[in-house]
Amino acid sequence: MVEERWRIQCFGKVQFVGFRYTARVLAKDLRLTGWVKNLHDGSVLLEAQGGTAQLRKLLIRLKSQPHIHIEKAVITVLPLLPDEHTFRVTGI
Repeated sequence: MVEERWRIQCFGKVQFVGFRYTARVLAKDLRLTGWVKNLHDGSVLLEAQGGTAQLRKLLIRLKSQPHIHIEKAVITVLPLLPDEHTFRVTGI
């Protein structure tokens, strides 16, 4: 299985809708590691690591949530963090 680490910045109706906690639940179900946090500009930033197919599923499932409206998602591929073992909510 090919593993990657994605940084995804999501714009739209993504704060005050349970985005971070939904992302954590979905990431854990998909066995991804990483973190998610709100940014001061109203967007949400997350880094997730795991199989490429699971990372795609995470983004698809986030986009399919009725209470979340992602207008734009910017994805950057990052180096893997080999010692990371959980997915957590962090930041503001």
